[in-house]
Amino acid sequence: MDRFSIYLRESYNELVHNVTWPSYSTLQTNTIMVLTGSAIFALLILLMDFVWKNVVDFIYSAA
Repeated sequence: MDRFSIYLRESYNELVHNVTWPSYSTLQTNTIMVLTGSAIFALLILLMDFVWKNVVDFIYSAA
């Protein structure tokens, strides 16, 4: 149990004193960038899925 309390104490000390936390504006900017990138990636996957479905439907209807 002593090792666990030492681990918790050292973890807290590192989070409070050694970690550099971003400012609120930087956090907002990065969040918007991630959401925008995720939306673009999702739209690309949607487009590829739509195209692939039409290609497969065309192949199966021709056979």
